[in-house]
Amino acid sequence: MTTLAFDGRMGASGDMLLAALVAAGADPAVLTPVEGTLDVQYVFGEVGKNGIAATTAAVLLNEDGEGAPEGDDGHDDRSDRSDGDDAAHGHGNGGDDRESHAHHHDGGEDGHDHDHHDHHHDHDHHDHHDDHHHDHHHDDHHHDHHHGTPGTPAEGHGPYRSYREVVGLVESMGLPSSVERDALATFELLGEAEASVHGTTLDEIHFHEVGADDAIADVVGAFLLFDDLGVDRVVTTPLSTGGGEVSMAHGTYPVPAPAVVEIAGRADWSLKGGPVEAELLTPTGAAILAHAAEGVESLPPLRVRASGYGAGGYDFPDRPNVLRALVGDGSGSLARDEITVLETNIDDAPPEVLGGLQETLAEVGARDVSILPATMKKSRPGHLVKVVVKPEDAERVARRLAEETGTLGVREHGAGHRWVADRDFRTATVALDGDDYEVSVKVASDTAGDVYDVSAEFDDAIAVARETGLSVREVMYRAERAVHEAEEGREADERHEE
Repeated sequence: MTTLAFDGRMGASGDMLLAALVAAGADPAVLTPVEGTLDVQYVFGEVGKNGIAATTAAVLLNEDGEGAPEGDDGHDDRSDRSDGDDAAHGHGNGGDDRESHAHHHDGGEDGHDHDHHDHHHDHDHHDHHDDHHHDHHHDDHHHDHHHGTPGTPAEGHGPYRSYREVVGLVESMGLPSSVERDALATFELLGEAEASVHGTTLDEIHFHEVGADDAIADVVGAFLLFDDLGVDRVVTTPLSTGGGEVSMAHGTYPVPAPAVVEIAGRADWSLKGGPVEAELLTPTGAAILAHAAEGVESLPPLRVRASGYGAGGYDFPDRPNVLRALVGDGSGSLARDEITVLETNIDDAPPEVLGGLQETLAEVGARDVSILPATMKKSRPGHLVKVVVKPEDAERVARRLAEETGTLGVREHGAGHRWVADRDFRTATVALDGDDYEVSVKVASDTAGDVYDVSAEFDDAIAVARETGLSVREVMYRAERAVHEAEEGREADERHEE
């Protein structure tokens, strides 16, 4: 299984993700559908970050593209921008160079000047002429190498669009179906987060910076690059948000910004504060990873085949501000799932109620229900009911548990993790006297796709046993053996292809 792993200790943004993906081996030529639709160009370059050679990314308007919006003098103070927008934040990290001037950060290290790059090389991947232009700035030895004439940064350019308009624009790009699906899901996530922040609905939201050309280029571009890498799994370690405060159109807010918090609540990965007093995680970066990546506490075991660093906008004296991407072959493991356990003691519920709890609680989100015999106060016989739920379903399931059993209290054990197999169902054929009978078989595998257990469905086995006269045990054995043999054949074919 090919895995792409992000090291999120310095946050993430749209630009950092684009840069990290290209640095890890994705081909920027796949970005042409976006450039043709939005009349922008992606520019990738190189910069030194505390001794690490990192890749930069920028989205520029073509020279014949639109300039500042009508009535705009070119100075964008963001005074009318949404709190959920990337460019409406300071996001010098995120590494979005074009997102670094909307808001100031109080308490940043050494003031964190947003003028960055130690050794910067911008390469427009469309033109490959030898007439390199060198600009020398002697504060940090800064070189701009543009192949062709660079355009204006696309930050905030293009019309502000409704969610439906963004959907229509993405659908017009002629993207691969999986890329289009992922990009649209990410914009839906961004829209829902912004709507939640502002107390409105997705259909009523008009994207500001999120619907501008540069943000669309970030989201769609990222999924085109993901697709080009062709990985089976994307993971990220906990994403650092930074710290301090950020000034936005409606006031001063703590880091992480409201939209980032909303997005994180819908993601599989974790947030953590620090390690610096600056804003490191942007809404666009958070949304892309919320849709694409599974959260892990640390980098998984990998046989690394490629790696790269996407540069962030800030420079810090004691740490490189980069998003690291590793591509490699991962060893199989079970997937991690966050859970909460509810439990209550019952001594007066009818057995019919207890027997039906699995079904009634599953209707409201219970993942598993266990009922254990217990000795209650005054040595009365009773039962301990334990229910496994997702944290977001805990309150709803606890209420149903109380309603069904009459218990006066439900205990909740704090969120923990369980390791779960990837589960799939396959249809096995059991042949007898020239007739074929189908049995559904549950197949358990790890994240590498290696099957370690199969189990025939009991109801199907009973039905076939009644028709054939075989024992239920024999039907289950034959069905499971058929799946094992098919799996062994598949593995042999894969080894032969290698």
